[in-house]
Amino acid sequence: MTSCFSRIPVIDLSLASSPTGRADLLSQLRHAVTAIGFLYISNHGVPEKVITDLVDILPVLFALPRKAKDEVELSNSPHFLGYSKVGAEMTAGAKDRREQFEFATELPDRWGEASGSGRPGYERLKGPNQWPSQPPHLRRIVERYIEELTNLGTRFLRLVAESLSLPAETFFPFLSEQHRLKLVRYPASASPTGSDTESTSTQGVGPHKDSSGWWTFLLQASPPKVKGLQALNKAGGWIDVPVIPGTFVVNIGQAFEVVTNGICKATTHRVVSGPLERFSVPFFQGVRGDLTKAEAVGTLRDKFASMGMLEPAESEEGRNIDSAFLRGKYDTWGEAQLRTKIRSHRDVGVRFYGDVYERYIHDD
Repeated sequence: MTSCFSRIPVIDLSLASSPTGRADLLSQLRHAVTAIGFLYISNHGVPEKVITDLVDILPVLFALPRKAKDEVELSNSPHFLGYSKVGAEMTAGAKDRREQFEFATELPDRWGEASGSGRPGYERLKGPNQWPSQPPHLRRIVERYIEELTNLGTRFLRLVAESLSLPAETFFPFLSEQHRLKLVRYPASASPTGSDTESTSTQGVGPHKDSSGWWTFLLQASPPKVKGLQALNKAGGWIDVPVIPGTFVVNIGQAFEVVTNGICKATTHRVVSGPLERFSVPFFQGVRGDLTKAEAVGTLRDKFASMGMLEPAESEEGRNIDSAFLRGKYDTWGEAQLRTKIRSHRDVGVRFYGDVYERYIHDD
């Protein structure tokens, strides 16, 4: 398999339990993170009941009446947590055709405290969730899932570090105390899936590199016949990422690309709406808001230089993806993320971030 990949590798994490298997796993993982940026993981250790409980509740949650959804509308939250309807979020300048509930590690809202005076605006992203009153067991299910995925992320980062010949805890100092989770429903579309000439109405999510976290762990929560997710290879071709039961799709976020000096690139991906309804659950491993571009680039620069690893090529479309942090437009990860959130949810930006709204919207 070359960097112009035509399929996404599946890596069995249970191989880590034996010396021979671990060596094979680390070799596969090193190739996946340096040449592809997208992979499946199987035998990941997340209890099946935790996953099925979440999958089973998705149709129930999205079937709530509009009034119940509006009670927890994301536009009410300066933390960008809650419900957003189809077309409420934008990617690559166009409306996404999806509805979603966004949750995060539960934290108190400290912004209004006296001690919060003078804190950077991106700290306001941290805060409590908005929980729908129905179904009553939703919070328990979501919080247990976030706990398990947080633990999975920790285990996975140790393996990634080892695959790159780094100490196991190398990447932990970059992490935030808050991770984010989206429960997503893509309505069925009458337009054909997979066309490179699709209209805006088939944009489930437009082409992007994940800007909400360190790594993304995605549960494709629909049957294998339901397609939609695609990754962009280095030659500029869109590759289907089909549902494989029992796996998570894992991909690199923008901050990890910066910290690894471009050796591990965040892979551009999108979702194209198809003729079937689709459910998806991405978990975004949080990054420290005060992480500066200089710290991110400088921390491991010498280590990667000593490995003699070359920065892999990338397609023109991938290079042109909007990314304030990758391009150094803003100095901290937190500000770059706040900019992305405001550009994606402009109603929240106008309501809670009027002091920076115009600057972030018109900084192209």
